[in-house]
Amino acid sequence: MASRRDAKKDIEYVLAEIISDTLNVMHLHKGKKDEELKDLLQYIIDNRDELIARLSHIPGKDNPAQVKLFFNKLYFDLEKCAEESIEKLSSIIKEIS
Repeated sequence: MASRRDAKKDIEYVLAEIISDTLNVMHLHKGKKDEELKDLLQYIIDNRDELIARLSHIPGKDNPAQVKLFFNKLYFDLEKCAEESIEKLSSIIKEIS
């Protein structure tokens, strides 16, 4: 079973990498698609904050089945956010190049 600490580290690691990539694109292509990249950064940061906030309120702490469902949903949402962000960043990069 996943722990709150491990889940928080996973969220931070995955989304921090995407944030880093986005900032690199902003730096390398100054002035091009800045507004779209800023919107993407805001989307990632908002999702990171929401996922971490959800970790503070694990429902049914005494029921292992509910805890497992909670962490499965949390990791599913993390994966969904990461995939959407990467796809959006890729499309922005293709438009720039």
